Amino acid sequence: MVFKRREKRPFLSTLRESVWPRSGWTRAFHYVKHRVNRLPDQPHRIARGVFAGVFISFTPFFGFHFLTAAAVALMVRGNIIASLLATFFGNPITFPIIAVSSVKLGQWMLGRTVDGHQVDTLGETFLAAGHDLKHNIVAAFTPAQTEWGGLAQFFNDIWLPYLVGGFIPGIVSGLICYYVSLPIIDAYQKRRRTRLKERLEKIRAKLAHKREERKENNRQEPPTEDV
Repeated sequence: MVFKRREKRPFLSTLRESVWPRSGWTRAFHYVKHRVNRLPDQPHRIARGVFAGVFISFTPFFGFHFLTAAAVALMVRGNIIASLLATFFGNPITFPIIAVSSVKLGQWMLGRTVDGHQVDTLGETFLAAGHDLKHNIVAAFTPAQTEWGGLAQFFNDIWLPYLVGGFIPGIVSGLICYYVSLPIIDAYQKRRRTRLKERLEKIRAKLAHKREERKENNRQEPPTEDV
């Protein structure tokens, strides 16, 4: 393959760079920003795609953010590539803040409290769900009975509150990013069109100058005499 690495990176190195890129998150952010600005589409469609990607970053559809972001982009008639790039809003730095705030807000909206305390701790709920998931995978190939108590508790105490609590912040953050990115993308495309037009005019002027030089040289050359 043309773009395949000559030397395969170690698994730990790949895992580390997925959490913290070698060039840092600041450079990664600028890379995504330039990719969004350079997309060949109308500014309002690109901005709608950014809204879709940011909004989906606040949902618990982990592993399906690309698919759901593309679906939302289609619904709002936005740019699909922009929506995929905008899911970068959810990264290892922002996800803990998004997850904790969304779960807490969702639990409050759903009234999931008992005597002022949460139904269960986050760690215990994840452990119970992980135990059921592992057990059910084994049970699919053995006579063991499946268990759904931990997964049901995870759905009721974590996933559903996350979904409900992330909806409003996701909409608000998506709209903010839409209105911020729209004028930036529009200005970037106008500047780029201006630079391309100036470059094209320079090329045309250079070609015209060369044509004039050829004509001048042809006029200055003496006519050849027949022997």
